[in-house]
Amino acid sequence: MEEVPTTVLCGERCHLGEGPTYDAATDTAWWFDIVGRRLFEAQLDTGQVTIHALGVMGSALGRIDAHRQLLVADDGLYIRDTADGRMALYRPLEADIAATRSNDARVHPSGTFWIGTMGRQAERGLGAIYALHRGELSRLYDQITIPNAICFSPDGTIGYFADTGKNVLFRVELDAATGLPRGEPAALVTRRNGGGIDGAVVDADGLIWNARWGGGCIDVYSPEGVHLRTIRVPARQSSCPAFIGQDFSRLLVTSAWQGMAEDAKRADPDHGRTFVLDVAVRGRREPDVKLATG
Repeated sequence: MEEVPTTVLCGERCHLGEGPTYDAATDTAWWFDIVGRRLFEAQLDTGQVTIHALGVMGSALGRIDAHRQLLVADDGLYIRDTADGRMALYRPLEADIAATRSNDARVHPSGTFWIGTMGRQAERGLGAIYALHRGELSRLYDQITIPNAICFSPDGTIGYFADTGKNVLFRVELDAATGLPRGEPAALVTRRNGGGIDGAVVDADGLIWNARWGGGCIDVYSPEGVHLRTIRVPARQSSCPAFIGQDFSRLLVTSAWQGMAEDAKRADPDHGRTFVLDVAVRGRREPDVKLATG
């Protein structure tokens, strides 16, 4: 397993750290503690971290513009004002299904937002993946247990997503202009052991950087599914990566202590913390979410 220079960005432990993203305009990283109902905000130039309490189980967000974010939560999508934290419901999301919550999500280069849901107890087949395209929310896939690894090729023609319940990473052709599927998903990577396929992001060269839950690492795959690298993360339950920094050359990685017994926590002293890995990669900026016009 490869070692790279690694620092702790935030020592606060997340029950279920997830959904990191980065706003280059303000040099600010954002991520969630889903179960803890908290949103973390880190000013990278100063290292200052602010923790915002949420009244919902937020799991991911996308930037709308300089003043607003679209926050994905267990009962809907909320427009959040970055200045004061006020949130207004934009679209309900399985609000009538008490057994589910949101999970992984990412913005396609076109501005379409892909969003995953799952059972609160990871019930088999209870989850789905949706696309928010120009204000309209449509279901793309159902019968998913744990949706993860939603990410896209730089040109927007390929989408990736995983069902961690099956431990399979899928590949699907997309319409680059809309971010919507043009064909059926096909299995790209299947993990047999050594941890689960969790959150992922694609760099400027099209390589897939995938957090391995239970493996304490980031796996790097080619667009053809060839395993290229494995980079150590100092917490066993590494959950999701995001490129950060003005040149997008570093990797923020969240982690979690969910489901860990006390002896497992003692054996994993950095469990639940948030890290920065100096991977010296060519990352890329996250697109803004495009909402309905008019």
